Amino acid sequence: MGAEKGKSILKFLDLLRLVLGNLNRRKGRVALTAIGVVIGTAAVIILVSLAIGLQRNANEQLYGIGDLTQIQVSPTYGEGFHGGGGGPVMVGGGGGGGGAQAPKLLTTHALKELRAIPGVAAVIPRDYLWASLMVKYKRLEGSANLIGIGTNDLSDLGLEAGQGSLTLKRGTIIIGPQVAANFYDPRLRPGQEPPKPPDLYNQQLTFVFIKWDREGNEIRKTVTYQVVGVLTETLGENDWSILMRLDDVKALNEWAQGRRINYNKDGYSQVIVEVDKVDNVLAVNDAITALGFQAYTPLSFVQGINNFFVILQFIFGGVGAIALLVAAIGIANTMTMAILERTREIGLMKAIGATNRNVLAIFLGEAAGIGFIGGLGGVLIGWLAGQGLNVLAIVYLASQAAQQGGIPLSVAVYTPLWLLVFALVFATLIGLLSGLYPALRAATMVPVNALKYE
Repeated sequence: MGAEKGKSILKFLDLLRLVLGNLNRRKGRVALTAIGVVIGTAAVIILVSLAIGLQRNANEQLYGIGDLTQIQVSPTYGEGFHGGGGGPVMVGGGGGGGGAQAPKLLTTHALKELRAIPGVAAVIPRDYLWASLMVKYKRLEGSANLIGIGTNDLSDLGLEAGQGSLTLKRGTIIIGPQVAANFYDPRLRPGQEPPKPPDLYNQQLTFVFIKWDREGNEIRKTVTYQVVGVLTETLGENDWSILMRLDDVKALNEWAQGRRINYNKDGYSQVIVEVDKVDNVLAVNDAITALGFQAYTPLSFVQGINNFFVILQFIFGGVGAIALLVAAIGIANTMTMAILERTREIGLMKAIGATNRNVLAIFLGEAAGIGFIGGLGGVLIGWLAGQGLNVLAIVYLASQAAQQGGIPLSVAVYTPLWLLVFALVFATLIGLLSGLYPALRAATMVPVNALKYE
């Protein structure tokens, strides 16, 4: 068995030596044919790397739109409902869902159903203010979205404090980092410079809540709250919101509606479901939808963007593959001409004992060798070109970001290792397939006729 193994290795080495020798004899022709493969392979690498780079950059930007382990759950109303659908109720909006047919509300029992789903780490209800709001600080006035949170520790929502604490107590609030930018001086005269956004941390804010009775008379309620914390920026809704204990917002909504609110009957406006890990988010999202609720997670948006870029990679790769197709025709033409020139050589090989399989292997090896050489050159050129484009793009876009604002790109063209390996293997395979017909033609030649060929 050892002898047979050594013999097979020897045959393979002899075949490799013969193929390299034949390619070396026709350096110019092989080089010209391989150039087409170089161009096609480099085009595939550059275009696909560009698509991958755009995808990575988009993910870096999108991963800041919110906590990807969170799912926003809203109630589902029947066909007869024409209200807000349980989504975010803006300041001054109305609540309730009269006329709904068989609604699926986020009642206390529904929260138990959500907690029972595998992978759910926490279920935190929240509610929005159902009255108009005006916030006052010294001479300044402003407005913001007021949200009641069903937890006393905002770290349960993955939030972080830029200033102060994340703990909510009765009579306290925590604000987003952009809330201060909404304040203005109502007594500002024309030509005067607007005041800078105030530092609201640890300050007392006066909230003026406004509602109207059935006769249209305005009714106001004034309450003072202390700012005990300012959140770090999340690029989401919380940046422009004021967060308060859910019980406090419930009391304000009862005042605004003139009736008691029973969450067991009326349900919550929205619930935040915290999932234990990102890998389980989509499965939990589907389970929530199966229960009849509306569910949204930022991860689904990120996944949709990723799917778009995967399609873009295939499109870009297909454009580059067109150049490889042209190169394949060139390889087939080169191998066909080689067979015509070496017909007597083929006849001689067969006359001294070469089988059809030996001849087929020789010519397929030469075709694959051309594809491999071209693929190797294309991989090198494509990678170098990608790095050059990456540097130029990052420098240009960084200057644009400095002038216009925004986050500069960290990568524009990204070439993963698997793409280089795939391109090299694919180019070799293209060469192999291109030489299949000429090789079969050479292998099936009759030795006598081949020796007579002039």
